Amino acid sequence: MDLNTEIKGKGTPILCLHGHPGSSASMSVFTNYLSRQYQTIAPDLRGYGKSRCKQSFKMQDHIIDLTALLDKYNIDSCLLLGWSLGGILALELALAMPERFKGIILIATAAHPLSSHPQPTWQDQLFTGIGGIVNYIKPGWQWNIDTFCKRSLFRYLISNHAPESYYYLATEAVPAYFQTSKAADIALSTAIRQGYNRLEDIHQIEVPCLMLSGEGDRHITANASQKTAQYLQNCHYINYPQVAHLFPWEIPDLVLKDIQQWLGQNFT
Repeated sequence: MDLNTEIKGKGTPILCLHGHPGSSASMSVFTNYLSRQYQTIAPDLRGYGKSRCKQSFKMQDHIIDLTALLDKYNIDSCLLLGWSLGGILALELALAMPERFKGIILIATAAHPLSSHPQPTWQDQLFTGIGGIVNYIKPGWQWNIDTFCKRSLFRYLISNHAPESYYYLATEAVPAYFQTSKAADIALSTAIRQGYNRLEDIHQIEVPCLMLSGEGDRHITANASQKTAQYLQNCHYINYPQVAHLFPWEIPDLVLKDIQQWLGQNFT
Protein backbone atom coordinates (compact mmCIF):
# COMPACT_ATOMS: atom_id res chain seq x y z
CA MET A 1 0.00 0.00 0.00
CA ASP A 2 1.25 3.50 -0.89
CA LEU A 3 1.27 5.18 2.52
CA ASN A 4 0.49 8.82 3.10
CA THR A 5 3.78 10.20 4.43
CA GLU A 6 5.01 13.43 5.97
CA ILE A 7 8.70 14.23 5.38
CA LYS A 8 10.50 17.04 7.17
CA GLY A 9 14.07 18.29 7.30
CA LYS A 10 17.32 17.06 5.80
CA GLY A 11 20.09 14.78 6.97
CA THR A 12 20.20 11.23 8.26
CA PRO A 13 16.71 9.72 7.81
CA ILE A 14 14.65 8.69 10.84
CA LEU A 15 11.58 6.56 10.11
CA CYS A 16 9.00 7.59 12.75
CA LEU A 17 6.21 5.11 13.43
CA HIS A 18 3.05 6.00 15.34
CA GLY A 19 0.95 3.90 17.68
CA HIS A 20 -2.67 2.78 17.84
CA PRO A 21 -4.71 4.86 17.35
CA GLY A 22 -2.35 7.30 15.72
CA SER A 23 -1.15 9.01 12.57
CA SER A 24 1.87 10.81 11.18
CA ALA A 25 0.50 14.02 12.71
CA SER A 26 0.56 12.51 16.20
CA MET A 27 4.33 12.14 15.89
CA SER A 28 4.88 15.91 15.66
CA VAL A 29 6.35 16.05 19.17
CA PHE A 30 9.30 14.13 17.68
CA THR A 31 9.36 15.26 14.06
CA ASN A 32 9.14 19.01 14.73
CA TYR A 33 12.24 18.77 16.91
CA LEU A 34 14.32 16.10 15.18
CA SER A 35 13.77 17.55 11.69
CA ARG A 36 16.02 20.47 12.65
CA GLN A 37 18.99 18.10 12.32
CA TYR A 38 17.62 14.96 10.66
CA GLN A 39 15.18 14.00 7.93
CA THR A 40 12.06 12.64 9.60
CA ILE A 41 9.80 10.32 7.62
CA ALA A 42 6.43 9.79 9.33
CA PRO A 43 3.89 7.63 7.47
CA ASP A 44 0.26 6.98 8.25
CA LEU A 45 0.30 3.21 8.67
CA ARG A 46 -2.16 1.12 6.67
CA GLY A 47 -5.65 1.76 8.01
CA TYR A 48 -4.63 4.89 9.91
CA GLY A 49 -4.79 8.61 9.12
CA LYS A 50 -5.00 9.24 5.39
CA SER A 51 -3.75 5.75 4.46
CA ARG A 52 -7.32 4.55 4.04
CA CYS A 53 -7.99 0.83 4.09
CA LYS A 54 -11.34 -0.92 4.48
CA GLN A 55 -10.14 -4.42 3.64
CA SER A 56 -8.90 -6.70 6.40
CA PHE A 57 -5.14 -7.07 6.82
CA LYS A 58 -2.55 -8.59 9.14
CA MET A 59 0.18 -6.91 11.16
CA GLN A 60 2.79 -8.30 8.76
CA ASP A 61 1.29 -6.11 6.03
CA HIS A 62 2.67 -3.07 7.86
CA ILE A 63 6.17 -4.45 7.35
CA ILE A 64 5.52 -4.95 3.64
CA ASP A 65 4.19 -1.38 3.34
CA LEU A 66 7.11 0.15 5.22
CA THR A 67 9.66 -1.76 3.19
CA ALA A 68 8.03 -0.44 0.02
CA LEU A 69 8.10 3.07 1.49
CA LEU A 70 11.85 2.91 2.10
CA ASP A 71 12.37 1.57 -1.41
CA LYS A 72 10.24 4.35 -2.86
CA TYR A 73 12.48 7.02 -1.33
CA ASN A 74 15.71 5.07 -1.99
CA ILE A 75 16.54 4.83 1.71
CA ASP A 76 19.09 2.07 2.19
CA SER A 77 20.06 3.03 5.76
CA CYS A 78 18.20 4.93 8.44
CA LEU A 79 17.29 5.17 12.11
CA LEU A 80 14.00 3.92 13.53
CA LEU A 81 11.75 5.61 16.09
CA GLY A 82 8.59 3.87 17.23
CA TRP A 83 5.96 4.74 19.82
CA SER A 84 3.83 1.91 21.26
CA LEU A 85 2.67 -0.16 18.25
CA GLY A 86 5.24 1.77 16.21
CA GLY A 87 7.98 0.41 18.47
CA ILE A 88 6.82 -3.15 17.87
CA LEU A 89 6.93 -2.52 14.13
CA ALA A 90 10.42 -1.00 14.50
CA LEU A 91 11.62 -4.21 16.14
CA GLU A 92 10.00 -6.27 13.39
CA LEU A 93 11.70 -4.20 10.70
CA ALA A 94 15.07 -4.56 12.39
CA LEU A 95 14.62 -8.32 12.61
CA ALA A 96 13.54 -8.58 8.97
CA MET A 97 16.20 -6.29 7.49
CA PRO A 98 19.05 -5.79 9.99
CA GLU A 99 21.35 -4.33 7.34
CA ARG A 100 18.98 -1.45 6.71
CA PHE A 101 18.79 0.13 10.17
CA LYS A 102 21.59 1.53 12.30
CA GLY A 103 19.76 2.47 15.50
CA ILE A 104 16.35 2.20 17.17
CA ILE A 105 14.48 4.52 19.55
CA LEU A 106 11.71 2.64 21.35
CA ILE A 107 9.03 4.54 23.24
CA ALA A 108 6.38 3.02 25.54
CA THR A 109 6.63 -0.33 23.80
CA ALA A 110 7.80 -3.93 24.26
CA ALA A 111 8.65 -7.08 22.35
CA HIS A 112 6.18 -8.86 24.65
CA PRO A 113 3.62 -6.13 25.44
CA LEU A 114 1.80 -6.61 28.74
CA SER A 115 -1.00 -4.42 30.08
CA SER A 116 -2.22 -3.66 33.58
CA HIS A 117 -5.18 -1.62 32.38
CA PRO A 118 -8.33 -2.32 34.43
CA GLN A 119 -11.67 -3.08 32.80
CA PRO A 120 -13.40 0.26 32.06
CA THR A 121 -16.62 1.01 33.92
CA TRP A 122 -19.64 2.85 32.55
CA GLN A 123 -18.55 5.86 34.60
CA ASP A 124 -15.10 5.73 32.97
CA GLN A 125 -16.74 5.74 29.55
CA LEU A 126 -19.11 8.57 30.47
CA PHE A 127 -16.46 10.87 31.90
CA THR A 128 -14.12 10.09 29.00
CA GLY A 129 -16.79 11.05 26.49
CA ILE A 130 -17.69 14.30 28.26
CA GLY A 131 -14.10 15.23 29.08
CA GLY A 132 -12.92 14.41 25.56
CA ILE A 133 -15.61 16.48 23.85
CA VAL A 134 -15.10 19.48 26.13
CA ASN A 135 -11.33 19.25 25.77
CA TYR A 136 -11.64 19.12 21.98
CA ILE A 137 -13.72 22.33 22.07
CA LYS A 138 -11.60 24.04 24.72
CA PRO A 139 -8.20 22.29 24.91
CA GLY A 140 -6.38 22.30 28.23
CA TRP A 141 -9.24 23.85 30.24
CA GLN A 142 -8.26 23.16 33.84
CA TRP A 143 -11.84 22.95 35.10
CA ASN A 144 -12.63 20.20 32.60
CA ILE A 145 -9.40 18.38 33.45
CA ASP A 146 -10.18 18.46 37.19
CA THR A 147 -13.89 17.71 36.83
CA PHE A 148 -14.03 15.03 34.14
CA CYS A 149 -10.64 14.06 32.69
CA LYS A 150 -8.99 13.01 35.96
CA ARG A 151 -11.94 10.65 36.55
CA SER A 152 -11.92 9.29 33.00
CA LEU A 153 -9.83 6.77 31.05
CA PHE A 154 -7.41 9.61 30.36
CA ARG A 155 -5.96 8.94 33.83
CA TYR A 156 -4.41 5.75 32.41
CA LEU A 157 -2.83 7.66 29.53
CA ILE A 158 -1.61 10.76 31.39
CA SER A 159 -0.41 11.04 34.99
CA ASN A 160 0.35 14.71 35.55
CA HIS A 161 -2.76 16.14 33.81
CA ALA A 162 -1.00 19.31 32.69
CA PRO A 163 -2.84 21.47 30.12
CA GLU A 164 -0.03 20.93 27.58
CA SER A 165 -0.77 17.20 27.48
CA TYR A 166 -4.43 17.88 26.85
CA TYR A 167 -3.58 20.20 23.96
CA TYR A 168 -1.89 17.24 22.30
CA LEU A 169 -4.91 15.07 23.03
CA ALA A 170 -7.28 17.57 21.44
CA THR A 171 -5.23 18.44 18.36
CA GLU A 172 -3.56 15.12 17.56
CA ALA A 173 -5.05 12.19 19.49
CA VAL A 174 -8.73 12.86 18.78
CA PRO A 175 -8.33 13.27 14.99
CA ALA A 176 -6.13 10.15 14.89
CA TYR A 177 -8.75 8.19 16.85
CA PHE A 178 -11.51 9.01 14.37
CA GLN A 179 -9.25 8.26 11.39
CA THR A 180 -8.32 4.78 12.65
CA SER A 181 -10.16 2.11 10.68
CA LYS A 182 -12.01 -0.93 11.95
CA ALA A 183 -9.57 -3.05 9.94
CA ALA A 184 -6.69 -1.59 11.96
CA ASP A 185 -8.49 -2.33 15.22
CA ILE A 186 -9.04 -5.94 14.18
CA ALA A 187 -5.46 -6.46 12.96
CA LEU A 188 -4.02 -5.30 16.28
CA SER A 189 -6.52 -7.12 18.51
CA THR A 190 -5.93 -10.33 16.55
CA ALA A 191 -2.17 -10.11 17.09
CA ILE A 192 -2.67 -9.49 20.82
CA ARG A 193 -5.04 -12.47 21.18
CA GLN A 194 -2.49 -14.66 19.47
CA GLY A 195 0.00 -13.79 22.21
CA TYR A 196 2.58 -11.67 20.39
CA ASN A 197 6.03 -12.27 21.92
CA ARG A 198 9.40 -11.65 20.24
CA LEU A 199 11.61 -11.61 23.31
CA GLU A 200 13.50 -14.73 22.29
CA ASP A 201 14.31 -13.24 18.86
CA ILE A 202 15.41 -9.68 19.56
CA HIS A 203 18.88 -10.68 20.73
CA GLN A 204 19.62 -10.79 17.00
CA ILE A 205 19.35 -6.99 16.87
CA GLU A 206 22.89 -5.67 17.26
CA VAL A 207 22.46 -1.93 16.60
CA PRO A 208 22.32 0.61 19.45
CA CYS A 209 18.85 0.96 20.97
CA LEU A 210 17.24 3.46 23.31
CA MET A 211 14.22 2.30 25.32
CA LEU A 212 12.06 4.91 27.08
CA SER A 213 9.15 4.00 29.36
CA GLY A 214 6.73 5.64 31.77
CA GLU A 215 6.56 4.35 35.32
CA GLY A 216 2.75 4.63 35.37
CA ASP A 217 2.11 3.12 31.93
CA ARG A 218 -0.90 0.79 32.17
CA HIS A 219 -1.20 0.10 28.42
CA ILE A 220 2.31 -1.38 28.01
CA THR A 221 3.86 -1.71 31.43
CA ALA A 222 7.29 -0.34 32.29
CA ASN A 223 8.29 -3.85 33.38
CA ALA A 224 7.56 -5.15 29.88
CA SER A 225 9.64 -2.34 28.37
CA GLN A 226 12.51 -2.97 30.77
CA LYS A 227 12.50 -6.69 30.00
CA THR A 228 12.69 -5.91 26.29
CA ALA A 229 15.67 -3.63 26.95
CA GLN A 230 17.38 -6.46 28.84
CA TYR A 231 16.92 -8.88 25.93
CA LEU A 232 18.40 -6.43 23.42
CA GLN A 233 22.17 -6.64 22.99
CA ASN A 234 22.94 -2.94 23.12
CA CYS A 235 20.14 -0.96 24.77
CA HIS A 236 20.12 2.08 27.04
CA TYR A 237 16.99 2.12 29.20
CA ILE A 238 15.32 5.13 30.85
CA ASN A 239 12.17 4.91 32.98
CA TYR A 240 10.46 8.22 33.76
CA PRO A 241 8.61 8.56 37.10
CA GLN A 242 5.07 9.91 37.48
CA VAL A 243 4.12 9.64 33.79
CA ALA A 244 2.02 7.20 31.76
CA HIS A 245 1.69 5.84 28.21
CA LEU A 246 1.57 9.27 26.57
CA PHE A 247 4.62 10.54 28.44
CA PRO A 248 6.15 12.21 25.34
CA TRP A 249 3.20 14.60 25.63
CA GLU A 250 3.66 14.96 29.39
CA ILE A 251 7.41 15.67 29.55
CA PRO A 252 8.37 16.46 25.93
CA ASP A 253 11.42 18.58 26.75
CA LEU A 254 13.03 15.88 28.89
CA VAL A 255 12.24 13.10 26.41
CA LEU A 256 13.66 15.05 23.47
CA LYS A 257 16.76 15.99 25.47
CA ASP A 258 17.44 12.33 26.26
CA ILE A 259 16.87 11.29 22.64
CA GLN A 260 19.18 14.01 21.38
CA GLN A 261 21.88 13.03 23.88
CA TRP A 262 21.66 9.36 22.85
CA LEU A 263 21.80 10.26 19.16
CA GLY A 264 24.84 12.43 19.79
CA GLN A 265 26.64 9.68 21.67
CA ASN A 266 26.01 7.01 19.04
CA PHE A 267 25.74 8.71 15.66
CA THR A 268 28.16 11.64 15.47
